[in-house]
Amino acid sequence: MFTSSLPAEQQRELAERLTTFLSQYSHVSDSYIIEFFSKDHWQSLPNTWQPVLQDLTYRQVADLLLDATQGDRRYPSVWPLSLLAFRATAHALAFPRECRRERGGAVGSVKPEEFLDNQSQSSLLGHIFRKHVKPKKQHEIRKLGSLVKQLCDQTDCNKVVDVGSGQGHLTRFLSFGLGLSVTAIEADGTLVATASKFDGQLLCALEKEAQKKNCSSLGPVSRSSPRHVAGWVNPKASWEAFIKQLSAAQCVNERPPTPPGPSKKRPRASEQVEPPCPHAVQTSRRRGSTDSPESESTSQHQFRKSRSEGPSSANCCSCVQGLRQEGAGPERGHPDFVLTGLHACGDLSATLLRHFVHCPHVRAITSVACCYMKITTKEHPNPPGLVPAAQPPDQDADPSEFGYPMSSWVGGLPGHRLSYKAREGACHAVEDYARRLREGGEALRTHCYRATLETFIADTRPDLRRAGIQTTKKAHLLPFTEYARLGLARVGLPPGLPLDPQRVEAMLEQQGRVVVYFSLALLLAPVVETLVLLDRMIYLQENGVDSQLVPLFDPNFSPRNFVLVALKSQVH
Repeated sequence: MFTSSLPAEQQRELAERLTTFLSQYSHVSDSYIIEFFSKDHWQSLPNTWQPVLQDLTYRQVADLLLDATQGDRRYPSVWPLSLLAFRATAHALAFPRECRRERGGAVGSVKPEEFLDNQSQSSLLGHIFRKHVKPKKQHEIRKLGSLVKQLCDQTDCNKVVDVGSGQGHLTRFLSFGLGLSVTAIEADGTLVATASKFDGQLLCALEKEAQKKNCSSLGPVSRSSPRHVAGWVNPKASWEAFIKQLSAAQCVNERPPTPPGPSKKRPRASEQVEPPCPHAVQTSRRRGSTDSPESESTSQHQFRKSRSEGPSSANCCSCVQGLRQEGAGPERGHPDFVLTGLHACGDLSATLLRHFVHCPHVRAITSVACCYMKITTKEHPNPPGLVPAAQPPDQDADPSEFGYPMSSWVGGLPGHRLSYKAREGACHAVEDYARRLREGGEALRTHCYRATLETFIADTRPDLRRAGIQTTKKAHLLPFTEYARLGLARVGLPPGLPLDPQRVEAMLEQQGRVVVYFSLALLLAPVVETLVLLDRMIYLQENGVDSQLVPLFDPNFSPRNFVLVALKSQVH
């Protein structure tokens, strides 16, 4: 059985140190790099720090500040003790992010060992689970799936609920690859339809392989077909409502699925097509191909129809019949299950932890969080990008149940508050930024471009400060005048707004300072993430459940690589 990574007393002591440290440097973690000039961020640093930091090369910034594993540090000048202490404390307080490497993978490599032979195909994941799946997701579903299976074995529980399942990549691996009985719930009906379609394609591929091997049926594989539920998990709803949602919701949406294509944009309704005969599904496996095959029937009604009419029906395919499970209606007796969420956004991760604690049917949980800036707090109950949660009419929710803090201990610590910006910064990829610094970092010029443009926007229209600006790809290759012309137009200002050339030049010459300041803020990002995740561990401990935080994924490949693992004893 998993045990706690830290004893309860050490968890609370660490939380105290984290809140003390972060509150001391909140002016850095709360600052916006685009306001570097307009808010004069450089002058907010201690006077003794400025001269030793301003002349650092990009590689030195990566090696001397961001890299916690750097052993032989060579300083170009004598650093003040306060700066050394700041860096050392940030690294010491943050949970270690390095995962255990498999097969002797090279430290610092951009991709794990499993992608050395083919950068888009994991050598450790079966080919049928790689179709439609990007390398990062292949790495994640393989490792998380194996962990979920381990929990199922330890709890003697074969059922899994995958929340925020998206297109069902993890669901399929758990179901078809590991033989688990999986219910997947996803708020986006289009993704649910796509997931069901991909299930059918995988079954077709399995049946073809079985036919090649002279096997008459898929056997246990078809019985492990996942059940897909289209529904939004309301963070204010009770665990009873969650169980009811899993049991009573429709398995798939009624709309025909949208054939996925190379573009990330979804087709408009007018562009959606009726699903053709599933016999037209392309199941060829071209090496490295990510092209999507033709769409096939995915609705639950069509699955039932294909069974009743037989394989000769115009809209059926024998390999899809297994998708209709026995007991697809309301769950009987609410069997125990393991709960999992791969990069469950914002409050969803916190909601799943609460369901795990309170619901007697949830035996274990694996929680991989992301989008910390969308977590609700007492100070910001409706952060940008959050879908407001409606209060169920038959339930009185605890108004203190925000996404952060979850634990009573952290909530009682002075300085525990985390701003939206601090939580947004915790989502950044430290390893990726350090790699960009070491590679020369011409693209980092965009930081300085945007901060320079912000000064003119703030001077002209203060109400437009911190406006989101999307210019063009490779904006760092543009002259600043062209970048400014495009950016001003995006915020509704005249593209020809006069810009003082001397003032612009003076700011652009400080590009190194901008990068250094951003790196200082980025150094605090893992510390903020540690506090958020530690708060969840303490919450579980306060409710009598031990937990473990595992750096499961390669952080160079999957920045949000921590998995919070917990399971209940039989008598919990």
